[in-house]
Amino acid sequence: MNASQRRAAAVLAAAALATPLVLAAPATATPDPGAAPARDAAKLARKLVRETTAQDAFKHLQKFQAIADSAGGHRAAGSLGHDASAAYVYTQLKKAGYAVTYQKFDFQYTETLAEKAAVLSPAARDLPIRAMTYTKSTPVGGIKADLAAAPVDADGTNGCEPGDFAAGAFTGKIALIKRGGCTFAAKQENAAAAGAVGAIIYNNADGALSGTLGDAAAAKVPTGGITKAEGEKLAAELAAGPVNISFEIRQLQEKRSTNNVIAETPGGNAANTVMLGSHLDSVTAGPGINDNGSGSAGLLQTALELAKSKDKVRNKIRFAWWSAEENGLLGSEHYVTNLSSLGKKEIKLYLNFDMIASPNYGLFVYDGDNSDGVGAGAGPEGSAQLERDITDFMDRSGAPHEGTDFTGRSDYGPFIEVGIPSGGTFTGAEGIKTAGQAQKFGGEAGVAYDVNYHAKGDTIENIDMTAFDVNIDVIANAVGTYAHDISSLKKPVPFVPTTGDAGSGGGLHADHDELTR
Repeated sequence: MNASQRRAAAVLAAAALATPLVLAAPATATPDPGAAPARDAAKLARKLVRETTAQDAFKHLQKFQAIADSAGGHRAAGSLGHDASAAYVYTQLKKAGYAVTYQKFDFQYTETLAEKAAVLSPAARDLPIRAMTYTKSTPVGGIKADLAAAPVDADGTNGCEPGDFAAGAFTGKIALIKRGGCTFAAKQENAAAAGAVGAIIYNNADGALSGTLGDAAAAKVPTGGITKAEGEKLAAELAAGPVNISFEIRQLQEKRSTNNVIAETPGGNAANTVMLGSHLDSVTAGPGINDNGSGSAGLLQTALELAKSKDKVRNKIRFAWWSAEENGLLGSEHYVTNLSSLGKKEIKLYLNFDMIASPNYGLFVYDGDNSDGVGAGAGPEGSAQLERDITDFMDRSGAPHEGTDFTGRSDYGPFIEVGIPSGGTFTGAEGIKTAGQAQKFGGEAGVAYDVNYHAKGDTIENIDMTAFDVNIDVIANAVGTYAHDISSLKKPVPFVPTTGDAGSGGGLHADHDELTR
């Protein structure tokens, strides 16, 4: 073998030795496309939870209270109080760098001018009553008439059929009707058709009854709501003989304009829009600091902290402060109705925060998967994941929680109707806290979560700072997480039915605002 042949053989031998080494070398790892979003989501969420405090958000509540104090005691849609509240939120967000818009719409403004009733005989006593929104009005000074009770049906459809009102038995009288089975509008309409001059609907659960007839066109007679205890007492008295009452329900109704406030991050992928909302308006009875200054303030402070973080979000974050929720979810309905088909597809989730600092609070999370089996069914696909994400965060934070039903009584309703995954938290309204909930959350059993619900007493003094802080942390964590990573919406959630007392905090009565049935 000559020198050239020896060199060729050496090259071949070296190649043969090298080949196994190449084959045995570890393959280059494929980068995980979800690693960076998840990392950035966790980092921003931790920062927002740390920086977004109830103490800072409380300053917004003080502003809302001052506005109400200077504007007739309330911040109802269509009033100076709401206009000033919306301007305050708008200005704060604009200064922070958000793209902010007003969304104007017309609606039927309502303001209760009188809501009182009293039993005159057989034994005189006051009868606390709440006017239904859009009710017909009595003359000034009210009316005096005998009561007539619609029968309580075994199937719970009390007063839902014309046949529930015997011919001649209701003419010139005020109909007493138990809640259940159909809308309040249907009940008072059937009573009116039978000749009744008014309708009193009593609750089928503990707590006050504050509701709506849906719209002014549905109203036929003056209609108010009373508690279950008062209704059952009246029914018992009627069974023993005639009951005569005085009854005055009067309500101002006129067309007005109002605005939603919508703000979104300048950056972020619009195809993955993350939306959070709360209603800004109060009822006319009071300043609405818990309902819903609390949700509005928590959302506003989180938005301001997000802007302060200077974080370049991957997903567009859109915040909404709805108007005329107390008139029947009108602001959120107007918004969703006017979304294009593409706009609906771009919104990947909606979180709602309405009453998050009730004084006798429960910590309730919307039951996205219907594991509680109470009331309405599950939310659109993705709602179960939103519930899980919130409860997982609360578990890590050591905050107890229960489910609450998607009753459709707050601004998530229009989003659910068009298939947008929804969720959120709530601390209770007129519903009554159970003994089990008192043990879990503290507070007083047998008392409403918020004794000042839809009342004059819903002031700055009506706020529980512990509940406020827990829920603001939930908002901050959600904003920080979903600003970068919404992959959890596609992760399966095992269905685990709830047993025992859990979930009873929601039921049909924990959610709130403009109950129609």
